[in-house]
Amino acid sequence: MRFEGIHHITLITGDAPRNVDFYTRVLGLRLVKKSVNQDDPTVYHLFYADERGEPGSDITFFEYPNARRGRAGAGMVHRVVWRVASEDALAFWEERLAAEGVAVERDSGSVLFADPEGLAHELAVVETPDEPLIADHPEIPRELALQGFDAVRAYTFDPEQSRRFLEETLGFEARGDEDWEARGEQRGSRYLYDRTEERGVGGAGTVHHVAWASPMDDHEAWRERVAAAGASPTPVIDRFYFRSIYFREPSGVLFEIATVGPGFGADEPIEHLGERLSLPPAYEHLRERLEQVLTPLPETRQLATGGR
Repeated sequence: MRFEGIHHITLITGDAPRNVDFYTRVLGLRLVKKSVNQDDPTVYHLFYADERGEPGSDITFFEYPNARRGRAGAGMVHRVVWRVASEDALAFWEERLAAEGVAVERDSGSVLFADPEGLAHELAVVETPDEPLIADHPEIPRELALQGFDAVRAYTFDPEQSRRFLEETLGFEARGDEDWEARGEQRGSRYLYDRTEERGVGGAGTVHHVAWASPMDDHEAWRERVAAAGASPTPVIDRFYFRSIYFREPSGVLFEIATVGPGFGADEPIEHLGERLSLPPAYEHLRERLEQVLTPLPETRQLATGGR
């Protein structure tokens, strides 16, 4: 069994309207699902991705209004790495982000910056056979757009404590002393460590978990394998848009194994993804109450001139 790379990455925001503006208008992603945290339905769960909401491009946020700023430390992902196609794309993003007042660091083959709440992002030129996962945006040519995830970087006290679990249990392939790849038949992503002696503090601008993509038929077998390795996975949880298993890898990072499918088209047509509050059937009876307490959000098609 092999994962099809990263499925999604979930973070925390304290300001959903600003979050929507940055990830849709500035970064050019599509808001593909406006839903709720199924463990706390009074809280938004916002999903941004490519035009069809495919796994591999899906960055998601729980909103806890006015949450304090967090700080990444050992046992936490601290950087999201996106693919772009060329040095021309890096130049485009360096200029676009700077025009928005975002501090940008240009390096050989990459651009580094942070979102408004301090989450670190890297845009990297990556040669890969994987299909580029691109969202349509009137100000961002497709050949310069973000193309989905390449990697996440996590902090750890010692990468060696996770090596055996990553390689023998999860089937990651070592690409270096602190660099692993999860690659299936269609896609792949990397998981990298940076050492630190500091513990983190959860909050706005921090990563809650990273999810790895599993074909539906392998999902229960993954749970059994993780349990046999002593990682204490949760039962399979039906999230309606995908099924989930959660556990912590030995360095402390919260992992999810999420199925490829059913997908975000399960309750609304692809051309209208993210336009209304989507609630899984078990939460539909809460709609009237939730619409009164959830933060009003800007209309994303008005954020980018010309719409989608």
